[in-house]
Amino acid sequence: MQIAKYISVLLASTLKFVGGPLAGLALGLSWPETAICTVLGMMVSVVLVVFAGAVVEQISARFRRGPVKRFSRKTRLAVRIWQRAGMVGIAFLTPILLTPIGGTALAVSFRVNRVKLIGYMLLSAVIWAVVQTVVLYEVAKL
Repeated sequence: MQIAKYISVLLASTLKFVGGPLAGLALGLSWPETAICTVLGMMVSVVLVVFAGAVVEQISARFRRGPVKRFSRKTRLAVRIWQRAGMVGIAFLTPILLTPIGGTALAVSFRVNRVKLIGYMLLSAVIWAVVQTVVLYEVAKL
């Protein structure tokens, strides 16, 4: 059942990007199939977070008990990335350091235009999916 393999790779990469190439290799898919499913998985996360971000923010505000902690180690790092590299930096780091959900949530919190955000994330996903998949498949051959 090839479709089940594709869905497995897609689901693995929605939560953690590197999970897609690892799952594709383990399931015996070719590297182009794996890369395409990995990109689709990340983009599912991106689109869901972009369009559900406002709703999630409202729900979390309703259940929050105290004031939001504005200056934590994570928020300082996020602001530093944003100031140095902007949306391009966030999109570049999302597949390798951040998760697809975390990187998109970070970009949404900086109020990036939705179309621009999805475009940068798609470009980053394509580049990193090909790089990570090819490297992983070549290392597996050794």
